[in-house]
Amino acid sequence: MEQGLWNLETLWFVLIAVLWIGFFFLEGFDFGVGILLPFVGKDDADRRVMINTIGPTWDGNEVWLLTAGGATFAAFPEWYATMFSGFYLPLFLILFALIFRGVAFEYRSKDKLPQWRATWDWLIFVGSLLPALLFGVAFGNLVRGLEIDAAGEYVGGFWALLNPFSLAMGVASLVLFTLHGAFFLALKSSGDVRERAAALSRPLSIAAGVVMAIAMIWTYTLGDAGFVPGLLPVLAIVLLGVVIWLAREALFGWAFIGTGLTIVAVVAAIFIGMYPNVMTSTINPDYSLTVFNASSTTLTLQIMTIVALIFVPIVLVYQSWSYWVFRKRVGREDVTAPTT
Repeated sequence: MEQGLWNLETLWFVLIAVLWIGFFFLEGFDFGVGILLPFVGKDDADRRVMINTIGPTWDGNEVWLLTAGGATFAAFPEWYATMFSGFYLPLFLILFALIFRGVAFEYRSKDKLPQWRATWDWLIFVGSLLPALLFGVAFGNLVRGLEIDAAGEYVGGFWALLNPFSLAMGVASLVLFTLHGAFFLALKSSGDVRERAAALSRPLSIAAGVVMAIAMIWTYTLGDAGFVPGLLPVLAIVLLGVVIWLAREALFGWAFIGTGLTIVAVVAAIFIGMYPNVMTSTINPDYSLTVFNASSTTLTLQIMTIVALIFVPIVLVYQSWSYWVFRKRVGREDVTAPTT
């Protein structure tokens, strides 16, 4: 296969990066709302308001994850095989967290018993927190590099994935998504929920700025692993510095855009820094999986490109329309039945 910038392998590497950016931007504030549920929602009505802010769109946001996984499987089967076998336990935990989270959204309203709803609310919290943390850990390992042998198999074991750098990336993603969710609540809710989310966003923005600065500066020490970070990590730090000021000035719309752009910058930095590798071997650089030795055939990539050109614009239009339809703020009056 032709190696260079203008080829189908590079195109699909970029498209997969875009899918991950879309997932983290949209599902990031969903995770944040779920993580904030016990802290911002002081009673059942508050928690219903919070859930209703993401209720019409959360499952649509997860389509980006399914599409990213499916595109990786079809375009880069060797990458998919090594990643899903090496990250088996973390991905298993993420999958179960997302399943229980989805079930909790649907089941919490089936009974009015406080114990019933409290159980499902805690499952929403845990089901949001674990993916927010573990996705950061997983991408931290892609940045750091993995123990991949000559056969293209991960041989490092589970505990090797929980290294200090990847854990720092996990904490950074967790705090950033929580902040993203706080700004979303400040935009999408009203009343006490909005006020509490706005108040929490100020210390959260400082915490996000600190942990992200640590994680991004750390990336510049990983050059030996084949990762070239460029200037995007610096941009992410600068953006969060601006977000801290925006949160203090209560400019929550711009602050939400700022956290979104930070997510874009971080994920773009990861993929640009890895290229042409998709998984870097710390055992021997020659064992690394690249967009060329891990890809499908040219015919497969050509067919995928045609399908993507047809259906991706349709999905984007539909999802944009759904956000427009459900753009109204949600308040307690929307979830509390009128008394007669």
